Amino acid sequence: MSRIRSICVYCGSSPGGDPAYLAAAEALGRAMAASGVRLVYGGGALGLMGAVARSTIEAGGEVTGIIPDFLTRKEKLLDDVQETIVVGDMHARKQLMFERADAFVALPGGIGTLEELVEQMTWAQLGRHRKPILVLSLGDFWKPLLTLLAHMRQAGFIPKDRELSYLVAERVGDVLPMLEAAAAHHPPREDGSRQAEERFVERKF
Repeated sequence: MSRIRSICVYCGSSPGGDPAYLAAAEALGRAMAASGVRLVYGGGALGLMGAVARSTIEAGGEVTGIIPDFLTRKEKLLDDVQETIVVGDMHARKQLMFERADAFVALPGGIGTLEELVEQMTWAQLGRHRKPILVLSLGDFWKPLLTLLAHMRQAGFIPKDRELSYLVAERVGDVLPMLEAAAAHHPPREDGSRQAEERFVERKF
């Protein structure tokens, strides 16, 4: 049985300038549906967000959209999803996305996508969870971030005892196998397991 039952996908609310981004979002949605993995995402109907959700649904998969009330008009709700949760603010959105997901994938996106990805890296670095984090670096999209992280290590700001744990894929087809392998290699902690992770309350670092 799969250890990964749901994946939170962070991605842009616009399609970006390269058609490959849209194609990858759609392919990821189909792959998740085929594997019986639920999509957890930001709830919008536009851009890569809408593409990954629609493709998941069209392929027979299940989707949970989580969106703050103030974005329901700006990003437009996708009415076809099986579950839509409207929350009060961005903090509640991110917390609930964390609780509902077994793993995290970052597709190309803007500042919001970057912020969500880095926050999950921070929580993992501080030992708040062990859920796999993967960046899908299509056409080296995430290479500048990966270069910056390497620079931070070299400069002594990411010490070995607090090393970041994340995966990097360049093809959609590698995403689910890599996440499954990571989940099998790093099961939930026995001192708290999944329940402790799901009870994690967002802290201000």
